[in-house]
Amino acid sequence: MKIDRLLSIVILLLNRPLIQAKELADMFEVSVRTIYRDIDSINSAGIPVVTYQGAGGGIGLMQGYRLDRNVLSQRELADIFSALQSASSIGGEGHQLLMEKISSVVPPSQISAFRSKTTQMIVDFSPWELTAPLEERLDLLKEALEEEIMVTFEYITAEGRVSQRTVEPYTLVLKGQFWYLYGFCEERQDFRLFKLLRMKALVKKNRHYIRQDIPLTELPWSSSWKEPQNLTPVKLRFTPEGKHLAEEYFDCETLQQDDTGGYTLTLQYPENDWLYGFLLSFGTVLEVLGPEHIRRRLGEVARGVAAVYSSDLPERQ
Repeated sequence: MKIDRLLSIVILLLNRPLIQAKELADMFEVSVRTIYRDIDSINSAGIPVVTYQGAGGGIGLMQGYRLDRNVLSQRELADIFSALQSASSIGGEGHQLLMEKISSVVPPSQISAFRSKTTQMIVDFSPWELTAPLEERLDLLKEALEEEIMVTFEYITAEGRVSQRTVEPYTLVLKGQFWYLYGFCEERQDFRLFKLLRMKALVKKNRHYIRQDIPLTELPWSSSWKEPQNLTPVKLRFTPEGKHLAEEYFDCETLQQDDTGGYTLTLQYPENDWLYGFLLSFGTVLEVLGPEHIRRRLGEVARGVAAVYSSDLPERQ
C-alpha cells in the first residue's frame, strides 16, 4: 500500500545520506515515475526531500534536516509495528521491510522493552485456509488500487443473480472472515461493497479513473447494517450440550444461564438467508425462541434439508 511505501522511504532517507530512485523503484517493485510522485507527497507533508544531480547524486533529505524521533513515543512505535505485523498476516511483503526499518530507529538500550511491547498482542487476520484464486484476486485488486485502474468482473449476488460490473476500486475491506471490495460501480452509479468470493473473471481494464476524496472514517459499508430498521431481535436458547458453542461464538457477558443449565440470549441481526444458515449450523443444540416467523422459516428450511437426505441412496452398480 502507498502509505507503507511512503513511511518506508522516509525511514530509509533518515538512515542513508543518498539513495537512487532506481534502487527505490526496484526495492518496492514500482516505476521510477511512481517514486518521484512519492517524493512529491513526502515534500507536501513537510519533509524536505532533495534530488541531487550528477555523479554521486541521488535522493536525500535536505542538509541539516533531522526528523525528531521523539515525535513518536516507544509505545506509539510499538503500536505501529504491531499493526504492520497484523497486516503482514494477510500478505504484503513490504510490511516486513517496514517493520525492520521501524526497529532500526529504536535505540539499542530500549530494544528489549520495544520487543516486549510488540509481542503483548498479536492479531492474525489470515484464515485457516486461503485459496489460491482468492490470493490472485487480492493481488490484482491491490495493483488496480495502486495504479488507479478500473476493474471488471461477473458478480453473483446472494440470490444467485449474475451481472457484469465495471468498478473503480477504492478500498479492500476485511470484515469478519471475508474480503470485500468497496468501489464506485459504473452500472449502479453509486458506491457498492462486493464480496471477493462472489467475483468471477476479474480483470483490469485499460481505463484510469480519478479517485474521489471520500471519507472512510465512519465506514460507509457498515452504517446501513447497523440502522435499527434493518435489525431484528432474535432470542436464542442453547441446550447444556451446546454451551461450549455459545461460549465460542458469543460474548460470555451476554449469556444467561436458564433453569435447564443451558444459555439464553437475545441478539440483533439483519434477517436474511445468511441468518437462517447461521442459526441452522448449530444443529439441535440451539432453539430460536422468537420471533415466531423466524421459527417457522427455520422449520421449513430444516424439513427441506431432511427431505433431501431422507430418500434412499441410489444403489451402487
